Amino acid sequence: MPKDMDAYKNKMELVETIDPEIDKPVFRRPGFESIKTLGEIDERIAQFIRKAREDKDLTRAELAPLLGLSMQVYGRYERALSKMHVTRMIHLCGFMPMEMLFSSAPHLWGRTPEEARDTVELAQQVVSLPHGTKRDLLALVRKWSR
Repeated sequence: MPKDMDAYKNKMELVETIDPEIDKPVFRRPGFESIKTLGEIDERIAQFIRKAREDKDLTRAELAPLLGLSMQVYGRYERALSKMHVTRMIHLCGFMPMEMLFSSAPHLWGRTPEEARDTVELAQQVVSLPHGTKRDLLALVRKWSR
């Protein structure tokens, strides 16, 4: 049976938009400021990975080989000249903070900027907890969710 895609789009709060990189309409959740183009999202990811690398006091020449890349190829990611594949992004997350997606699409973490920041901060805090504490916290959250 076909799904009611209009109901699905409404439930997911998707709106139709046109992106210069795609030759047909796409549906996206609006961000806090507006719907960002794919190019604008690439720019935000590039800014994030550059800042994260600099915050770790690493040069491109030091980080690139850890990813199996030449410095020139990695530099194209930081300048948003090349698009990063999801698999490369996952690999990079092993070296960089987990907030890479938050930096480019914070609206996916909450309904307001404040809620989004709180959600990512909570996730950061939970990641650093000992496993036993995580299990206790999970049991508590499950209880609250009933």
